[in-house]
Amino acid sequence: MNKMLFVYNPRSGRGLIKSNLFDIINIFTEGGYEVTAYPTQGALDAYKKISEAALDYDIVTVSGGDGTLSEAVKALMELEEKIPLGYIPAGSTNDFATSMSIPKKMTDAAHEILDGVFFEYDIGKFNDNYFVYIAGFGMLTDVAYETPQERKNIFGHAAYIVEGLKRLHTYKGIDMTVIHDGIEESGNFLVGLVSNSTSIAGVRFYAGDEIHFDDGLFEVTLVRTPTNPLVLQQTLNDAIMNRLNTKNFLSFKTSFVTFRSSEPVSWTLDGEAGGSLTEASIENCHRAIKLVITPSDKTTPQTDSGVGTGIRANAQLFEDQRGIEL
Repeated sequence: MNKMLFVYNPRSGRGLIKSNLFDIINIFTEGGYEVTAYPTQGALDAYKKISEAALDYDIVTVSGGDGTLSEAVKALMELEEKIPLGYIPAGSTNDFATSMSIPKKMTDAAHEILDGVFFEYDIGKFNDNYFVYIAGFGMLTDVAYETPQERKNIFGHAAYIVEGLKRLHTYKGIDMTVIHDGIEESGNFLVGLVSNSTSIAGVRFYAGDEIHFDDGLFEVTLVRTPTNPLVLQQTLNDAIMNRLNTKNFLSFKTSFVTFRSSEPVSWTLDGEAGGSLTEASIENCHRAIKLVITPSDKTTPQTDSGVGTGIRANAQLFEDQRGIEL
């Protein structure tokens, strides 16, 4: 019988796991797993448990919010062997689950892990730390998580920017130098985002066909600080229309980028504090984590052989390479 380590945060999503725990474990047991369930006791406990025990199991499954997922990924990134990772979302935002089309209903997510295939997902390295889907700085990285979800649902990522504009009269922006792919550019920015996600703080920030989770590239977007009310309105209009390639933004894709500033800048990694730094180097760790997910229509550009490398293609590529029975 295959062995699963099931690590869950009992406090995520107002304790949503409590009413689903029996059903989830039963689903995995009926699916042929010997399940060891571990409730986290506080910050970094998921990281510690997985670091210590993951190599004794065939698969690690975690349930919680994006913070719990981030701890799991950090632990797995430090292991010598790629242990498959399943995820059952239980938080309030669940950007990662939204991007990867993982069901929000916990028992459905558990069933999809049983029916899933391997998908190798790009992870971010932030100096000596790791993040799953987003590293950000600036005015909007904190207010994004405070914006009412109903407002996000109605207005999309415009609500993300509008909420932060309330502070604009007291916010001078951040002077930052950005270096990538032999290009160096300096400017004053309201916010900077380095992401591998279609959803940021509950907001659909990119169109789904623009993002490929295993292409080795991050999407980088920096919002230039408006110099007058007219530019402010233009920036807002561009955000509403998802025009992130205008002069009001600095947008590009890259596998490695460095940010430098004269004063320490506070960063956010997957919604958690990432430190206050004058220099941050961000590297794409290509296909570093082996997720267990159900195939969907998400695809990446084709390889030289003409075979796509997205989720559907990986369902074929990894079908004969699975080390466990799913």
